[in-house]
Amino acid sequence: MTNPATSASTAGSSFHASNPRHLLAYGFGAGLSPWAPGILGTLVAVPIYLVLSQLPSSIYLIVLAAMIAAGIWACGATARDIGSDDPPAIVWDEIVGFLVAMIAAPAGWIWIITGFLLFRAFDTFKPWPIDMIQDRLRGGLGIMLDDIVAGLMSFAVLQFLAMMVEASLRGAH
Repeated sequence: MTNPATSASTAGSSFHASNPRHLLAYGFGAGLSPWAPGILGTLVAVPIYLVLSQLPSSIYLIVLAAMIAAGIWACGATARDIGSDDPPAIVWDEIVGFLVAMIAAPAGWIWIITGFLLFRAFDTFKPWPIDMIQDRLRGGLGIMLDDIVAGLMSFAVLQFLAMMVEASLRGAH
């Protein structure tokens, strides 16, 4: 297993703030933390979500698609620059994965926290097919896709929970 402190320091020595690929891939610097860069990367996604959630769904999805495309490019190039397949310091995939999880999420902090916890659980434990994607795909697509799938799985559970809450509230009236 990779030592996060070593990974962060290695990434930090290769990080160039003036390089837009690095700035994006490292989640504006969140990935350089020696402590839980994936969690910090996901936390960076929360204010981004708060802004995007105010937009019409179609615009949210267009911006998300652009973020995915930018992530495939930036994460792949940054991983090559570092000389590692999927370094923990690259957290743009966590940012995008959380935003996928939050597509059409109900409003409110309880849903943001639930989406955050679901995404972190799927991203950490990597049930099938997430583990297979991470093991078999390389480059920018591989870095991004396992987190996108973790986001889709989180999205499905979050939507199910929202439907259950709505049904129970309707039944209570």
